[in-house]
Amino acid sequence: MNLYRVGRFLCAVFLRIFYRVKVLGKENIPKDGGVLLCSNHIHLLDPPLVGSFIKRQVCYMAKAELFETPILKHIIRRLGAFPIRRGMSDRQALRTGLNLLKEGNMVGIFPEGTRSKTQELGKGLAGVGFFALRSNAKVVPCAIIGTYKIFSRVTLVYGSPIDMNPLRENKASAEEATEKIMEGIQELLNEYQ
Repeated sequence: MNLYRVGRFLCAVFLRIFYRVKVLGKENIPKDGGVLLCSNHIHLLDPPLVGSFIKRQVCYMAKAELFETPILKHIIRRLGAFPIRRGMSDRQALRTGLNLLKEGNMVGIFPEGTRSKTQELGKGLAGVGFFALRSNAKVVPCAIIGTYKIFSRVTLVYGSPIDMNPLRENKASAEEATEKIMEGIQELLNEYQ
């Protein structure tokens, strides 16, 4: 049986029991084609949370340090993750992400690049805008709301895809595209918090 599907099922059960997860907007996830799934980042459990309640596999861009642990690196690679070296321009990670999107896969990314300690949305990094502009993928904002306290509620909201065509046509910068995506995430946080 597929490791990703088994992991997704087990994570969904765990998250529903211990964090009473409420999922909104699953209908906003395109059924096929390249999708860039962009979420705020508040906890270590965010990647399994974001991917556990949708049918499509999410290939995550993950910090390179996770790929240095022998057992973990084999597991996360089999789950579709690929490494990025933070704090520098990682051309290999950009190429890998772009190729996955162009091949019609779903790539999950946390534009802030790290977890927020305050639950407030931080500044997004330009890489997410690069993917959005260069891939023609659908860009779906996602918001995680809650504190991950055991038996408290965590809400996961998938927003409507953001229309990136005006930015592509106007040859906007990666920073401008990132700003548009972050606004989409912030709107979800404002609406559902």
